Amino acid sequence: MRIVNIHEAKTQLSKLVDLASKGEPFIIAKAGKPLVKVAPLEAPPKRKIRRLGFMEGQGLIPEDFDRMDEAEIERLFEGEE
Repeated sequence: MRIVNIHEAKTQLSKLVDLASKGEPFIIAKAGKPLVKVAPLEAPPKRKIRRLGFMEGQGLIPEDFDRMDEAEIERLFEGEE
């Protein structure tokens, strides 16, 4: 595994992170003493994409859906109790 000193890590961080993300981890050392290991993260599992219409045909919508309770709604809007 590659060991780099802090100064090199500062000046070449972008390149080093790119290499680590491609599976080449490295260690950052200070005065020759290893401090940290930089390694790629495991990708989170991909979420299953929910489809529109996934319950099609599994429920019933009444024919008068757009007129349901219209008398009650009208009564409420007109303020009659």
